[in-house]
Amino acid sequence: MGAAEAHQLQAVKISAIGVCAWFGKNRVLKDVSLEFPARSVTAIIGPSGCGKSTLLRSLNRMHELVDGARIEGSVQLDGKDVYAAGVDPVLLRRRVGMVFQKPNPFPSMSIYENVLSGLRLTGRLTQETPEEVVRRALRGAALWDEVKDRLHSPGVSLSGGQQQRLCIARSLAVRPEVLLMDEPCSALDPIASAKIEDLIHTLSADYTIVIVTHNMQQAARVSDHTAFMLHGELIEFSPTSQLFTAPHDQRTEDYITGKFG
Repeated sequence: MGAAEAHQLQAVKISAIGVCAWFGKNRVLKDVSLEFPARSVTAIIGPSGCGKSTLLRSLNRMHELVDGARIEGSVQLDGKDVYAAGVDPVLLRRRVGMVFQKPNPFPSMSIYENVLSGLRLTGRLTQETPEEVVRRALRGAALWDEVKDRLHSPGVSLSGGQQQRLCIARSLAVRPEVLLMDEPCSALDPIASAKIEDLIHTLSADYTIVIVTHNMQQAARVSDHTAFMLHGELIEFSPTSQLFTAPHDQRTEDYITGKFG
């Protein structure tokens, strides 16, 4: 079976269907339709201002938090429209977590309390003790061995790369199904970035991951599928190896070969 056939058979976890988005009168997404395969990594690439982050934020309804923002179309999680009446955005964001570009641990909280903060904000009921949640989430974020002896130190006392993994642990604590990552390594040095990339690969066994990145080498390393966007439109979506070696669209080839961007 070829890569394209395997892609067709892979279950879809979350999908965008005819998504258009605006900031005020500025249209930033133009009829984007895209299926994100379950338990795999999808990278979204494209030049600055092409709509990558807006698409990402539309998947868990964070786009609507911006004044003047609006969206049309449908985003489906397990086949159900997340924009339907009666859907609680807070509960949705528990299922579809977000890791931001700049590590953002809560400065007044310890490492321990940072991990638990998402659970407490969403009122998530769990049979685990707080200690079990913290241990599971930090292990999931490959951070436990580095911080287990200083759990009550401030989260902001960690290095930049550790802070980003702490933010990932905070997302993992609530047992999400999808992890959205918006340029998660752009503020990190190469060693810290490599740890995050290794972590993404490990997490994809259990989670559906969507990563926006300006780094095409990173996209090639970490993702199973890649979407290329330009001027708010989806130009091409295919298995990563295919997109980078034999793109179907000339604009994709021009971008990945550095002719613009």
